[in-house]
Amino acid sequence: MATASETRRSRLGAAFRQSDQVMPLELFFDLVFVLAITQCTSLMSDDPTWRGIGHGLLILALLWWSWVGYAWLTSVLDPEEGGVRIVLFAAMAAFLIAAICEPEAFDGLALEFAVAYGAVRVAHIGLFVIASRDDPGLRRSTVGLGIGMAIGVGLLIAGSFLDAGPRAAVWGLALVLDMANPYLFGSEGWHLVPGHFAERHGLIIIIALGESIVAIGVGAGGEMSWGIAGAAAAGIAILAAMWWMYFDVVALVSARRLADTPEGRVRNELARDSYSYIHFLMVAGIILAALGLKKTIGHVDDPLETVPAFALLGGVALYLVGLVAFRLRHVRSVNWRRFALAVVLVALLPAATELPALAVIAIVAALLWAVVTIETRAYGEGRANVRHGDAFPAAR
Repeated sequence: MATASETRRSRLGAAFRQSDQVMPLELFFDLVFVLAITQCTSLMSDDPTWRGIGHGLLILALLWWSWVGYAWLTSVLDPEEGGVRIVLFAAMAAFLIAAICEPEAFDGLALEFAVAYGAVRVAHIGLFVIASRDDPGLRRSTVGLGIGMAIGVGLLIAGSFLDAGPRAAVWGLALVLDMANPYLFGSEGWHLVPGHFAERHGLIIIIALGESIVAIGVGAGGEMSWGIAGAAAAGIAILAAMWWMYFDVVALVSARRLADTPEGRVRNELARDSYSYIHFLMVAGIILAALGLKKTIGHVDDPLETVPAFALLGGVALYLVGLVAFRLRHVRSVNWRRFALAVVLVALLPAATELPALAVIAIVAALLWAVVTIETRAYGEGRANVRHGDAFPAAR
């Protein structure tokens, strides 16, 4: 029979994850990230300038990196056992406060944003300290991560007292130093459950796509016309093609590659590069596309302004580049169709500022679905094997 002290320790301590399945508390935690994404889109929408896009992407990157830390954490610890769930609730509250501060993070709520963000990161490191109690390798990695986190949060707080321009520079430096941490302190000590880790990142892609759907609705402003209806349908076609390009084959192949990679440094580095870093390109691309759709849907007969046009075309292009990089990291081959489409979309930017917005959305949707159709036919039986069996498609 367990002693009172052992029982107390188990309640306050943590249990290691055993299951691949994403748990309800993780999905609950991710709901706060939904608000964070929505607020990033609002920040850029309220200031549709190059400066506004830069500020929005910087905030998105900071919040993404904090979310990534919890994805790694809950791939080590069971989030619903011991005291972990209580700490996660506290982190959710801090994350929520940071998200609420986003639209004013470069104005009057900079310090509040930095402090709330710091609380999210401190809770993360604290849980990793508990997880690494009997694991020297994980403890060394946690100490290194904690040092980098402390420097990054310190820079965020210091930068909050500066004007908007210098603040963005200091916060950018904090982000770079924080994201460089996994390279500086090595990757041998980390642990993850491959199936869970891949699924968690797939779900965050769905969350980002969901924000884009919300952006379409908000952009319509409660009005309806044949033009708005057509633009909304074309917007859904764009998002559906983006979903297809990730979930039809890519997500399945990549999850299996991660699971088949030897445990330890090689697997950790594959997860770090392809999910923690490259997935940010995809999420940022989706959020930029959401901004473009939001600014377009209510003015379907007018040409796009330069910044919204860049957001729409450049966002989809960035998403495609992320997919190309994701595949390259996993199977060492380049999807030239997707890369070429990204180049074509960027090249269309001058035309997008002359054509009606509805025409631009329709062109983007048609190009995406043309590539989807070509790829689906080209993969043939290999696609069916991936989706319904264990084989990988041949590199193309």
